[in-house]
Amino acid sequence: MKEYRPRIVDEMLKDKLEAKGAVLIEGPKWCGKTTTALQVAASVLRMDEPSRRDANIQMSEIEPERLLEGDTPRLIDEWQIAPKLWDAARYEVDIRGEEGQFILTGSAVPVDSEDITHSGTGRFTWLMMRPMSLYESGESSGEVSLKDLFNKPDKITGISEHNIDDLTFLICRGGWPHAIGMKEKAALSQAEDYYDAVVKSDINRADGVNKNPERVKRLMRSFARNQGAQIGYTTLRDDIQANDTGSLNEDTVASYVNALKKIFVIEDMPAWNPNLRSKTSIRSADTRYYIDPSIATAALGIGPNDLVNDLNTMGLLFETLCVRDLRVYAESIGGDVLHYRDKSGLECDTVIHLRNGSYGLAEIKLGGQKLIEEGVCNLKALEKKIDTSKMPGPSFMMIVVGIGDFAYRREDVIYIVPIGCLKH
Repeated sequence: MKEYRPRIVDEMLKDKLEAKGAVLIEGPKWCGKTTTALQVAASVLRMDEPSRRDANIQMSEIEPERLLEGDTPRLIDEWQIAPKLWDAARYEVDIRGEEGQFILTGSAVPVDSEDITHSGTGRFTWLMMRPMSLYESGESSGEVSLKDLFNKPDKITGISEHNIDDLTFLICRGGWPHAIGMKEKAALSQAEDYYDAVVKSDINRADGVNKNPERVKRLMRSFARNQGAQIGYTTLRDDIQANDTGSLNEDTVASYVNALKKIFVIEDMPAWNPNLRSKTSIRSADTRYYIDPSIATAALGIGPNDLVNDLNTMGLLFETLCVRDLRVYAESIGGDVLHYRDKSGLECDTVIHLRNGSYGLAEIKLGGQKLIEEGVCNLKALEKKIDTSKMPGPSFMMIVVGIGDFAYRREDVIYIVPIGCLKH
């Protein structure tokens, strides 16, 4: 059995258990939710255990409170297959009047949500878990802290030894805990197996509707080609339709996309709406991302060598990797990751926005001085547009790079940080 690798959410989970009666850990399959929960759980109920699954579901219908008996915190794994457990847990939290009673884990939103009558407000708290960041997998030195950047340090230091071959492998392998430490071929196969499971069965479990596997494949390929873009259902439909003999409407595409969201395969990024000096119209559409870049490479049927020979695609998928890591790091310090695009064509890949209103602007570039300078120009242009009479200016501006030996602060106060140096 593999030794447990500490996760950034470990401390977040403990804090949430001290604050609420129940914690719901959400996220994609294989990202480590159950393993992380087991580090603090005092008893466990595995709802999908093959020998007990039917009996567990039946008991959840008849006497759900029986399933909740056990030492606390009690872990209810894959709770969503018996949605009535939600209200039962909420009731038990009320009756017991104590925090840290239950941990619920699941890789999908329940299909039968009509069985849930209470929102859980005041009793439940939510924790989103994603595949491992590079810092968690031991592939970032962590010499530069995202949290510390908000304090505007005069100097940062860090060394990254990742070359282009390292990055292509990390993109294609992804952050799946089981893949960490495996030999290359076995490690790369984990994302391929994940993709196959989504296409053949998992997407159908999201809403109980059987879907055309070939259309799912085409949708996922189209989604992979449009990472970081504000692509709508019409464009996705046209892309799928190009190789589809049957008719396809936007509602069908939307249902497929929503199913992928329900099983946490994709996670869109909302737009940032700052106060601007001019009346520039801001594009408010979400930006499309897979929750891990390896899903995109699996959907496209490509590997590390293919990315080396196609740096444009590699740049897009490197952005997906960085977005994954920035989300993990930002959430641990009470932040969200947003994007900015306006109709003048100005954009910023990510805005790390904290609950106290402070924020940092970050562009993502694979590497090379030309691309870095392009990112710097974008950051400075956006900074000038922000109306600092109505909101604060950015706490920091940063270029996250893939290929770069050192982390440093430029004379114009913009930080250059290799992803292999970053942590929360």
